Amino acid sequence: MTAEPVAWRADGVPSSERFDDIYHTETGALAQARHVFLGGCGLPQAWAGQPQWRILETGFGLGLNFLTTWQAWRADASRPRMLHFVSVEAYPVGAGDLLRAAEAYPELASLAGELVAQWHGLLPGFHRLAFDEGRVLLTLCIGDVQAMLRAQRFEADSIFLDGFTPQQNPAMWSPDTLKAVSRFARQGTGLATWTYAVEVRDALSQNGFQLERRPGLPPRRDCLGGVFAPAWTVRRRGPAPERIEAPGRCAVIGAGLAGAAVAASLARRGWQVTVLDAASRPASGASGLPVGVLAPHVSPDDALLSRLTRAGIRATWLELERLLEEGRDWRASGVLERRPEGDVRVPAGWSDNGPNESWPASADQLSAAGLPADAPAIWHARAGWVRPSRLIEAWLRQPGVEFRGNASVARVTRNADGWQLFDAADALLIAADRVVVAGGFESGRFAPGLPLQPVRGQVAWGHVNDSALPAKPLNGDGHLIANVPDAEGALLWLAGATFDRDSTDLAPNTDDSAANRDRLARLHPAAAAALAPAFERGDVNAWVGVRCASGDRRPLVGPLTEEANGLWACTALGSRGLSFAALCAELLAAQWHGEPLPLPAALAKALGTQRL
Repeated sequence: MTAEPVAWRADGVPSSERFDDIYHTETGALAQARHVFLGGCGLPQAWAGQPQWRILETGFGLGLNFLTTWQAWRADASRPRMLHFVSVEAYPVGAGDLLRAAEAYPELASLAGELVAQWHGLLPGFHRLAFDEGRVLLTLCIGDVQAMLRAQRFEADSIFLDGFTPQQNPAMWSPDTLKAVSRFARQGTGLATWTYAVEVRDALSQNGFQLERRPGLPPRRDCLGGVFAPAWTVRRRGPAPERIEAPGRCAVIGAGLAGAAVAASLARRGWQVTVLDAASRPASGASGLPVGVLAPHVSPDDALLSRLTRAGIRATWLELERLLEEGRDWRASGVLERRPEGDVRVPAGWSDNGPNESWPASADQLSAAGLPADAPAIWHARAGWVRPSRLIEAWLRQPGVEFRGNASVARVTRNADGWQLFDAADALLIAADRVVVAGGFESGRFAPGLPLQPVRGQVAWGHVNDSALPAKPLNGDGHLIANVPDAEGALLWLAGATFDRDSTDLAPNTDDSAANRDRLARLHPAAAAALAPAFERGDVNAWVGVRCASGDRRPLVGPLTEEANGLWACTALGSRGLSFAALCAELLAAQWHGEPLPLPAALAKALGTQRL
């Protein structure tokens, strides 16, 4: 999928050749957004004092409705804590056209620059973009409007119906599409659109909207506003989604990647979060790996794991850019993945100039890494290395988060006031409204019904400044990361890792050291040769951690009881904690607050505790 071309008329109005229509009225996009859409839904007055506001839009176009809404949110002292903007778009335009469209409006120019900085990798599916410290969340749903609406679930506070004219783009305004839109409405949901077409009015009226004719912007005489107020009782399929109106106090068990990410996501929404860990400091378990690789899974059929890791890396990337120092705490270096002979397949249609961010490595990339020019490999452009402990520490420093070490939770009980967490001496550690279990393989003590498996891993690491080590990380059968600065300024390298299922032994062993050396020799023979003297002198360190995996090797996010009474899990991130922690935390927070999901419903379900 290439970017949708935009034709710019001599008068500066953008138009679509595909639909033979203009993107906004000649009066101007900013005027249209303010008058038709915000004004038609009573914004910003309607959101005053609310904890969150959720907007559904059909037709993202050039993004000017979103930018105008974001600008109004920023300017409003009574704005909600969280602004959610969910937009469906089948044909996303290029970043240059987004910027050009916003150039005419100085108040939107800087916001457009922030939007363009995240405008990448827009393959079909959902893409969560985050702004203003994660309090403005844009969920782009790239694909056919009806398929995307079926994949998302939330109650909208406002609905913007945009898109090209019903005559030129009938699918966007069909009775089936407008019926699907109505499923997002609650009693009182506002609706606005620039069209006054009779077929649109009829379909909306039949689906429970009370409509009002409003003055349009020239050259249009009319536009349409409305509110969802059906004369019948609306019955939704399935259980009603949970929605916590007032954040309270949450206890998180475990100060690794999962627990710290959950704490930060909940704190952004107003929770007071205490993270408890048996160790004296954060990142003392498997998340304490000296440095890790952040890279997606890629499969020719774009399997479930591939889509999940792409979404997870986007979520993590935003947090890395927001909280950490590149070059010291992480590096957006790209990652070269070695593959079996003859296997560099990627999904059909992917190329090195498309929206995909992984493709077969070029001969130049292989040579730069010190590998044969014909070695089978895939290049991941949106990938790199991360110091996990630095990310954990940054999350735990967020306002509203408290870390409490040397706090080993032995049991959790519930009474009428909430939850109590006790230590082994039966002393009360904390009382909380809700509890999230994020304790890695120790989570099984609180969630005996979940099929959790410990997976021991050992890596080799050391310090060396050798040109034979590749500048960019490699992975495949094992991984190699080099040239990572440590706290003293020396350069760190790391290679591994082993996978020993059902083992919790934290003592390094020589068999695993030999296995990691052999794995390195297969992955990068020149690096193995350069490091051989260090191995032989005994200058190579071993680090051991125990990961937590589920039965199907996917994370577990969801309630631990059918009643969903406030005891939840976010665990089993396996060896992909860097890929999954931020995404799983946002999924948990969305489910608690009735927010738009950061993933299509089917992918969210694939991470749920209910599946097991």
